[in-house]
Amino acid sequence: MVYPSAMTRFRPCIDLHGGLVKQVVGGSFAAGDDGSPLENFVSDRPADYYAGRYRDDGLEGGHVIMLGPGNEGAALAALAAYPGGLQIGGGVGPGEAPRWLEAGASHVIVTSYIFDGAAFSASRLAEMVSAVGADRLVLDLSCRAVEGGGWVVAKDRWRTRTDLALTAETLDRLAGSCAEFLVHAADVEGQCGGVDRGLVDLLGGWAGRPVTYAGGARSLDDLREVDELSAGRVDLTIGSALDIFGGTGARYEDCVAWNRKVKGAPPVGDAPSDR
Repeated sequence: MVYPSAMTRFRPCIDLHGGLVKQVVGGSFAAGDDGSPLENFVSDRPADYYAGRYRDDGLEGGHVIMLGPGNEGAALAALAAYPGGLQIGGGVGPGEAPRWLEAGASHVIVTSYIFDGAAFSASRLAEMVSAVGADRLVLDLSCRAVEGGGWVVAKDRWRTRTDLALTAETLDRLAGSCAEFLVHAADVEGQCGGVDRGLVDLLGGWAGRPVTYAGGARSLDDLREVDELSAGRVDLTIGSALDIFGGTGARYEDCVAWNRKVKGAPPVGDAPSDR
């Protein structure tokens, strides 16, 4: 079984909305396919520019997320610029999933398809596994906080709460069907107000698959914090705070340098679980 490295990595991202690279406030999408979110940044550079930069800087395991329709061309260009270096997600089902792998994606990310309405569907998850294989599938368990404590997975660009609670038991249950988990904390996504410490602590206390957390990161200190909270088991995406996305809290070059330091840590491999 593959386990995360002993040090948190910076994972890059390319979020696409309307064919453009954007950074948005995660929980702000309006209803309908054309419902626009609050935008922190809209780039004048295409998706393949960022993909090429990540490639040249040796950043691996980044994700391209298509937030609604009109993003396929930009996503394909990004994958062509960095074949094998990026994961792809956003409205992907079993019918089209193999095509994204053929286009150069390392993994397919899925959220909404594995639900029937708001109910988790084991049969729909099995369809995704059959289409691409568990080793090429990333389960996006992006979530919203629940009043009174805890989190539930949210689908449809974080607008619809499902019946799937995000717990260690859920991660155990789903681990055999994927290679990794991706978890956006939608309530703090894009706000640069700090990570959801409780959620990072939950994810870090589980050791069954690589996990990437996104949401609220505001500086390089958040990489250090996630590394400490999760004992290096959880990777971190920094989006709106990055200077390449118009942010002021985190320098992209500092994140690249962090990952170069990570390469000196124990590599991903067959390590025993300490759970």
